[in-house]
Amino acid sequence: MRRTNVFEQVGFSREEAKALAIKTDLLTEIVKYAKKNYSQADLQKLLDESQPRISDLLRGKIANFSLEKLVEYAIALNMRPEIRTHKPIEMMPERQAVAAG
Repeated sequence: MRRTNVFEQVGFSREEAKALAIKTDLLTEIVKYAKKNYSQADLQKLLDESQPRISDLLRGKIANFSLEKLVEYAIALNMRPEIRTHKPIEMMPERQAVAAG
């Protein structure tokens, strides 16, 4: 049985939910790393952003940041972000029927 993520539970499509989950995971890792290693002033300089923008980042205001911007931040922090794909899990019988025709 496929696990449903929280974004699917609140009404996003499966694809949107996965993209939001990836974005959330990246933001979470950036915030944890940034809070542990940098002051807000350091982050302003390193990320070339204003203090209010850094504050939004550190408070996890995900809607204010695109996935692309978060990737830029992670790279600036030397975090080496990546997205991985995996081979599909064997299809459930009901999906096999749909795929077959």
